[in-house]
Amino acid sequence: MPIQVVRGIPAAGAQACALTIGNFDGVHRGHQALLARVVAQAQRRSLVPAVLTFEPHPREFFSPAAAPPRISNVRDKIDALAACGIRRVHVQHFDRGFAGLPPEDFISRALVNGCAARWLIVGDDFRFGAGRRGDVAMLQRHAARGDFEVETAETVLDGDERISSSAVRDALLRGDLPRAHALLGRNYAVSGRVMHGAKLGRTIGFPTLNLRIPHRRPAAHGIFAVRVQGLGPAPLPGVASIGIRPTIDDSGRWLLEVHLFDFAQQVYGRLVRVEFVARLRDEEKYASLDELSAAIRNDAARAREALAKAPLEPLEP
Repeated sequence: MPIQVVRGIPAAGAQACALTIGNFDGVHRGHQALLARVVAQAQRRSLVPAVLTFEPHPREFFSPAAAPPRISNVRDKIDALAACGIRRVHVQHFDRGFAGLPPEDFISRALVNGCAARWLIVGDDFRFGAGRRGDVAMLQRHAARGDFEVETAETVLDGDERISSSAVRDALLRGDLPRAHALLGRNYAVSGRVMHGAKLGRTIGFPTLNLRIPHRRPAAHGIFAVRVQGLGPAPLPGVASIGIRPTIDDSGRWLLEVHLFDFAQQVYGRLVRVEFVARLRDEEKYASLDELSAAIRNDAARAREALAKAPLEPLEP
């Protein structure tokens, strides 16, 4: 069953749901345990399993320069929520009006009337509403009135470490893909539609698929061995760069460029998913295009070796 994406929170009329709330950046194993609880309780109570999330991340709204790097774009987050069994997601635009909503109004307008939450699970440190004045105790008081049932989520650990978006982000920033895999429960991946680029790669013998990075700072950066889904019955091997292309561009815009091995089709507009298998090195600036071409040639050889040793993961639904 496809997931229903609702932009914002309707005034009323939504089907009653079991709900959780959060940013869900990465949809890691901690999130997955929480979402499994939502799905189980929704089935038990004949409710729709649902999520309320925010775009942009509240920290991006309040202090853009200090906001954490992003793990997931919105499409990847929604796909991951759907894979966990969520059937409705409210994507609320986080702006000044929403940030200023009194916590009592957040409960009545957003949770009870808009999302039609009848069962709710949040973290024990969950805060909401203007000035972050709302907390779990306030939700419990409303639950006592019969507005909904409320439950607090348990922390999920990997060894002694709490599984969190911050931990995933830190692993990606350090280039530690095995650690990111352990926290996510899957290889890190980014999806998007192939767009037209400057086509410089063709002139130096390495044509690329270009995917826009929609947020200001991605968590992953550098040169990677990758596999690409969406262009055939099996993932296609390649080498990718996610960065700001300092040799050829001084705009500071982030871009994901993928050179697929032994592939020459025109696929502009196609939706693809780039799975990061191994990190090869940092992005560098070169003095000439010849030096850049030589570096890509070496990266491609290393990527082929890394991919030959890496098992294929199951295709995403």
